[in-house]
Amino acid sequence: MHTLLRNRNFTRLFAGRLVTNVGDSVYFVAAMWLVWELTGSEFFTGLAGFLVLAPSGLQFLFGPLVDRWDLRRILVGTQLVQGLLVLSVPIAAATGNLSVWLVLAVMPTLALLNQLVYPAQTAAIPRLVEQEELVAANSLFALAYQGVDAVFNALAGVLVVVVGAVALFTLDAVTFVLAAALFSTLSVPRTDATDSNLDAEPETLPGTPTQDVEATPDGGQSPDEPVSEIEETVSDERLDATVSDGDDSQSAYFADLREGIMYLRGTFLISMLFGSMVINFALGATIAVLPSYGALVGGVEGYGFLMAALAVGILFGSLAASLLAGFAFGRLSIVAFLLSGIAWLGAVAVGWLPATVALFVLAFVPVGVTNVLIVSVIQAVVPETLLGRVTAVLGSASAVSTPFGALAGGATASLVGPVAVITVAGIGFLLLAVYLASVPTLRQLPAVSDIDTLGTN
Repeated sequence: MHTLLRNRNFTRLFAGRLVTNVGDSVYFVAAMWLVWELTGSEFFTGLAGFLVLAPSGLQFLFGPLVDRWDLRRILVGTQLVQGLLVLSVPIAAATGNLSVWLVLAVMPTLALLNQLVYPAQTAAIPRLVEQEELVAANSLFALAYQGVDAVFNALAGVLVVVVGAVALFTLDAVTFVLAAALFSTLSVPRTDATDSNLDAEPETLPGTPTQDVEATPDGGQSPDEPVSEIEETVSDERLDATVSDGDDSQSAYFADLREGIMYLRGTFLISMLFGSMVINFALGATIAVLPSYGALVGGVEGYGFLMAALAVGILFGSLAASLLAGFAFGRLSIVAFLLSGIAWLGAVAVGWLPATVALFVLAFVPVGVTNVLIVSVIQAVVPETLLGRVTAVLGSASAVSTPFGALAGGATASLVGPVAVITVAGIGFLLLAVYLASVPTLRQLPAVSDIDTLGTN
């Protein structure tokens, strides 16, 4: 950790992450509560959840752009545009034009821009740190994300009461500007595939005979190293997609996109996607009804504390990931999500806000552990020139069910109430443990440090 924090580029990226997460945490609580306040309808909070989560399913479309564009420009530009969008809400309120439809328009637009931000940050980390520092670096980033959420989700619940939800949008705009300023000081090494526009000829994969690159300390391949079977397959697919030397930028873009998708074929991550989709559907439903459920058990402060509980649980799991990296990942995941489901159902049954919050914290610890460990494996194994695309494809595939869970959860809660929806979501965690135990490839996964390939064999 100390070595990482002496790395100036990493600390600037980390500081920018902290600042923008402060704004995001406050904004999300304020926006969801504002929708609830303007409508009093679980259906509309479910719709808001759908709109803010749906762009995650499109993340794979941004992967080729992340791998080709300058990462610093992506980070700075997206922060500035998001700041301007957030300001539209307080301006509309000041002029008497605020409506739920404006909030519902701003939320997905901000989320869409984040589909560039998060893959860009993930792709930047292995360019700034050594391979053996990846788990520690990702744990720190999880700390920035979940630690800030833990504090500011709870604080936002109080601030909404004190200053109102609209005022928090102004605070969020300021944080975007500060984050842009921090990201503007970054110096991120470029890869051969990085270009300022899509008109450049597509690069070949690391390890192909025509590539002329040097070996890198963070896991890049030298041209003399053996070519993996997966890389040969992807290279063939890339060559098939390239019709001629005169391919335009659109053809190059889709060739890059296909390359990222084809890289994942035959990996154990494909087997994990089904389980991820089930659990993300449950999480989407939970996010949609949490304002209503929070109001039921403790008002707006209750909503803030429940949002904080989710973040604290993931934070604890993220910080514990380094300690648990030596255990067999398959068995660890099964036990963790089994305990998670039990804690979740206990939180709903106990009916007392402090105990509910504490049990929700325990329920989300496994999410933090698995997130950090899986991302660390991907960063260590996937070539840098493919990392943005692969990360984005996985992000889209795993998150595609979340917005539909939010929509279904909101619609269902408007008929049967939020408690029933939260209860069914908890059962989803138990089902995930059963699924992981039933798939031999996932059940037999070794410790993360022993995983040197994404292949299923």
